[in-house]
Amino acid sequence: MASIIGRSAFRATRSLRASGINAGSDTAASAAEREAGKNALKQGARKDPELYILLTIMSGAFGLAGWHFSRNPTSSSSENAVSKAPDSEPWKTGRDAKYQYHPGGDTSKARKDAPSALNEVIVPNVNLPRELHEKYNKWGKEGY
Repeated sequence: MASIIGRSAFRATRSLRASGINAGSDTAASAAEREAGKNALKQGARKDPELYILLTIMSGAFGLAGWHFSRNPTSSSSENAVSKAPDSEPWKTGRDAKYQYHPGGDTSKARKDAPSALNEVIVPNVNLPRELHEKYNKWGKEGY
């Protein structure tokens, strides 16, 4: 699908590519335009030489920022990674969908149940069938 879209986009821009800067035509008019552009750039550089200093400062600032973020990348959250206990997946233990971890990453400590990854909201006044209410209601139960 992506190749079909790319091919149709390539065909649609054929006329634009043929008339553009990279068309390959090296006529006297295009050579004159290029020469005029170079002269304008040189004239602007002679008129405002402080732009060289600004270019140096900005290049240095972006270089330092790039170096800093390559060494100390930012993250979307400040959470610490917690390693889970081996073989604590619910399908391996047969328990009720709780992963386990060792507190502080210390394997000599006893395993603890990990908190739920989902936000849990306790709503005490809900009209549900009795078995669903007992299964999903967390109000007043241990750990909530």
